[in-house]
Amino acid sequence: MDQGKLTYSLLPESILQYFDVERTTGRVYVKNGDLLDREIRALYSVTLQARDTDGKPGSAILEITVTDINDQTPVPNRGTYQEFVNEGENLENVKIEATDGDEPDTPNSQLVFTIEPGPYSKNFSIDPDTGVFTNNGPLDREAIAPDLNGKIELNVNISDKGVPPLSTVVQVIINVQDVNDHKPEFEKPFYNFTVKEGEKGIMVGSVYAVDQDQAAEFNRISFSIVEGSFGSFIISSVADAPGYLGNIRVDQDVELDYEGERKSFSLQLEARDLLQEKDKVTVEVHVLDVNDERPMFRPIPAVEVKENSKETGPIGKFDAVDKDTNSSLVYELVSVRCRCGGDEKPCDWFVLEPNGEVKINPEATIDYETCVQAIVEAQVVDIYTEKGENNSASPGEMVINIKDMNDNTPEFIYSNSVFAVVSESASQGTSVAKVSATDRDSGINAQITFQVKEVQFIDINGGTPDNKIVFEAITTRQDDIYVGIIQSTEKLNVELKGKYLVTVDATDTGGLTNSTELEIFVIDEGFRNELKFGISLSQMVAKEADIIRDFTICTQAKVQVVRKYEGTPEQARESAISIMVAYFIFGNGTAMKSNTLLIILSDPENMKIMEPYTPYLPFVGTGGAEDPKMSPLWYGLFGMIAGFIVVLTTSLLCTRRKANPVLNLNIDSAIALDLGEDSDVEKVSLDSLDNINDMTVIEKDTQPIMEKTREVDEDRDSGITDHIEPLGAALAQDQKICSKKNLLSDTNPYLTPPTCDWESHIDYLSPKSKHLLLNTGKSLEGVISRAKIN
Repeated sequence: MDQGKLTYSLLPESILQYFDVERTTGRVYVKNGDLLDREIRALYSVTLQARDTDGKPGSAILEITVTDINDQTPVPNRGTYQEFVNEGENLENVKIEATDGDEPDTPNSQLVFTIEPGPYSKNFSIDPDTGVFTNNGPLDREAIAPDLNGKIELNVNISDKGVPPLSTVVQVIINVQDVNDHKPEFEKPFYNFTVKEGEKGIMVGSVYAVDQDQAAEFNRISFSIVEGSFGSFIISSVADAPGYLGNIRVDQDVELDYEGERKSFSLQLEARDLLQEKDKVTVEVHVLDVNDERPMFRPIPAVEVKENSKETGPIGKFDAVDKDTNSSLVYELVSVRCRCGGDEKPCDWFVLEPNGEVKINPEATIDYETCVQAIVEAQVVDIYTEKGENNSASPGEMVINIKDMNDNTPEFIYSNSVFAVVSESASQGTSVAKVSATDRDSGINAQITFQVKEVQFIDINGGTPDNKIVFEAITTRQDDIYVGIIQSTEKLNVELKGKYLVTVDATDTGGLTNSTELEIFVIDEGFRNELKFGISLSQMVAKEADIIRDFTICTQAKVQVVRKYEGTPEQARESAISIMVAYFIFGNGTAMKSNTLLIILSDPENMKIMEPYTPYLPFVGTGGAEDPKMSPLWYGLFGMIAGFIVVLTTSLLCTRRKANPVLNLNIDSAIALDLGEDSDVEKVSLDSLDNINDMTVIEKDTQPIMEKTREVDEDRDSGITDHIEPLGAALAQDQKICSKKNLLSDTNPYLTPPTCDWESHIDYLSPKSKHLLLNTGKSLEGVISRAKIN
C-alpha cells in the first residue's frame, strides 16, 4: 500500500549543509561541494531515514568517503636552504624536504625535485625522489664572479605527480668559502723608474701585484724592499682592486744627490699575503740631475675687461722670478676657468703668450651674462734648470673681472595673456592683459619699461575706425621679471565689433627695444557660454584640456575659459555639478552665442566628437547656470526646430517622386533621404540644423507658405520643378564644399554666409538642370532659393 509513497530524509540536520536527499526518490547528493575538503574531513556518517504514509520510520547508516583531488601544493620544510662549503670540498648531508597535504602514497602527494637552470646550476645535482642535493665536482671560489662574494643562489622546483601537477620553488644558497690556494704575482717581471735629485719623500713609481684569492684575509698584499735601498727608499701598500699597488718613495729624511756616489739603485722587492705566500721583482731607480732652485710667481693684481671687447694688446702680464743666475723663464698656459653662476668651468676667452702676456682670444666673445669672472692659470718653466723641479712649485693665477655692457635686448616671456577677452562694458583703467619680460644684462642695464606703441582695431564689418591709443602699459617688477599691466585709457566703444592688435614695446635703460603683439577681443557678455557639467569641479578641471580641444574641433573657434566654479546641489538633480564659463571666438573677432553653439553641437559629426561628454554635459547657455531648467525661450527654439524637422521628414518619407501633401512639391526621396544606392553626389541632410544659413532664411522669410507653393506650382507648369531636386542636391554639395573651406578661414563659418561661385561647379548638375540654370529666364538666386526650400 505504501509502494511509491515513501519519503526520505537525512539526519542529523547539521549534515544538510554538505549533503541532502530527494524526498521521493531517495537519491543522496552533494549539496555544497565547496565545503568538502578531504584534508579537513575525509569521512561522513549519515543516517538515511524513510517514512511510510503512516509516518512509520526506517533508517540506514550511510558512510560517505570524500576522495582526494590534487589541490594541495607541496610545502618545503624551510623557506630557504643555506649551506657553507670550503672550495675544493663537497657538500654533505644536504637534503631538500617538503610535504604535500594530499592523500598519502598517491600521485597527488608524491614529490619530484629538480634544479631550475641558472648560473652555476650545472655544478650541482639533486636526486629527483629523495631531494638529496650534491655538487658535481670540486668547487672553485675563484671561478665564481667576485661580486657574488662566493654566494651561489639556485632554485629547486618541488612538484607533485598529480594531474595537473602542482609545484613550488625553494631557494638554495651555497656559500663557497675561500681558502688560500693562490700566491701574489707581480704584474711585470721588471720595473724601471727615474727620480729627480734633491726632493725628500718624492714619488718614484708604483709596482702592482694581484692575489687571485677572493677573501680579504687571503688576498691582502704587503710589499717590502729586501735589498738595494741603502736606507734611501720606502714602499707602502695601497689597495687598487683587484690587486694592490706598491708605491715607492724617497725617504722623508733623505735627499738624493746626483753628484754623490750613487746615481742609480737596484731594488729587490717582495709581495706577500697574510700567510706569507710571496713573489719577487727587481726595480731599477735612476737619479736625474736637475737645477737647485725653482722659479716662483710674484703676486698678480686683478684686471678688468669689458664684455664684447676686441682689444688686441695685452690686458695683463704674469711675473715670475728664479733665484738661479742662469734662468730662462717660459710661461705655459695651464687653464682658463670662467666663474658662471657660482660654478667654474673651462673657457677659451683668453690666451697666454710665452713671455707671460695675457691677451683676448680673437675667436672668442666675452659675455658678462654668461660668466662674470675669468681665472687664467699659468705655469712657469726654467729651461736652464740644473737641479730640482724646473717649474714653479705652484701655478700662478690672474683674476680677470668682466665688466657688464648694455648689449642685450629685453626678452618677452611667453604667456597665454597674449590672447585676452574683454567685456565691452570694461571702463577706463580696467586691466585687460599683461606681458612679462627680462633682460640678461645686470644692474641698471637690466631695468625695463613698457609702452603701448600701436593699437590697431580689426573691424569684423570691414570698417576702418580711427586707430587711436586706447590702452596703456603700467610697469611693475616681480623679483627679476618686469611685468607690464595693460589697462584701458578710456571706456571702450561698444559700437566697435572685432579685436584690437596691441603692440607693446619693452625698452631697457640703454634704449634697446623689443616688441610683442597682443590680441584683445572686445566681446559682448551676451556671448558668454556657461557649460554645466554633472561632475565635480576637480573632475572637470582634469578633463579641461580634452574638453577645450574637442570644442575647438567642433566650432573652429578659440575657446577662452574665463571662469570655473563649483555649483550648488540645488542647481541640478545630481549632487555633483561644476560650471565652465567660456567664450568661443573666431579669428576675425566674432564670437558665438549659446544657441549657435547648441546648433553646431547637434551636427551628427560633432555629436560623435562630443559623445564622451554627453553623460555629463546636460546644459549649454548664457544664463542657465543658476537653474537647471530651460527657459521658455529655449523650449520655443527647440520646438520650432523639432517641428520643422518633423514636417520636413514626414513630407519626404510620404513621397518618392510623388506630390508632397504638405508643401505640394515633387520630391525625389532617394536624393533627399540618401536612399539611392548609385547616387554619386553627397546627399543633403534632412536635419534643418545642418546649414545655419538655410535655417535663418526660413525663420526670417515672412512670405506665407501658400505663396511659396504657388511659386512652385508656377514653376511646375513651366517645367522648372522637374529640375529643382537634382539642382538642390548639386547646390547642397557645393554648399558643403564651401562650408568646409570656410571652416579653415579667419571668418566665422556659422555666422557669415559662405560665398560660392555656383556656376563654376555646374558640372555637378544634371543636363536638364544645366539647361534650366543657363537657358531659362529664371534668376540664379530664385533657383537656389527654391532648391533650398525643396
